[in-house]
Amino acid sequence: MTTRTESVPTPAGEARVTWHPATAGKARLVLAVSHGAGGGIEARDLRALAAALPARGITVALVEQPWRVAGKKVAAAPKVLDEGWRGLWPALTRPGPPVVAGGRSAGARVACRTAAELGAAGVLALAFPLHPPGRPEKSRAQELLGAGRPTLVVQGSRDPFGRPEEFPEPTGDDPYELVAVEHGDHGFAVPKRADRTQDETLDVITGAVARWLGRLPL
Repeated sequence: MTTRTESVPTPAGEARVTWHPATAGKARLVLAVSHGAGGGIEARDLRALAAALPARGITVALVEQPWRVAGKKVAAAPKVLDEGWRGLWPALTRPGPPVVAGGRSAGARVACRTAAELGAAGVLALAFPLHPPGRPEKSRAQELLGAGRPTLVVQGSRDPFGRPEEFPEPTGDDPYELVAVEHGDHGFAVPKRADRTQDETLDVITGAVARWLGRLPL
């Protein structure tokens, strides 16, 4: 697979984008996805999307946020995360195709908060942290419901940050869709006793994302 890494200056510091170009003809869209507060672009779901989607005509841009590029161990405040995402957005749109904003966990929150103002074609929320573990009263549902763009949530059935059945009913002009990943935790890891292997679980995720992207009105 051919990849290219690009450093992008932002008001929050230098970000880094690793491009996985579409291999099946001209790219129909760009899927830009960022990591969460506890890891980087090596997350299993992000790697799986970057491996699977280019063959379907989708360019995948894996985004490392400035705090991660700087080697810090603690994620920046939400306002700073949003600043960084806004600052690198022109680099994501430069290739030309429509851009779907996405991320996992904290990265999904950033994508939801900024999608409408940046004109994203859609939002992909992987392991959306609906609430802190054990604190369902601290809901972040309004970030998701207020994305203002077609949205896909992919959520593990064992995710302590919010199980699929805890999510509110979709509302508004652009209601979100939710795909439940059986046995998956916040990182979509599945236990050995599960009736589905880790690779099969990742195939479920990439297949669901590919089908949703194929239905987007671009």
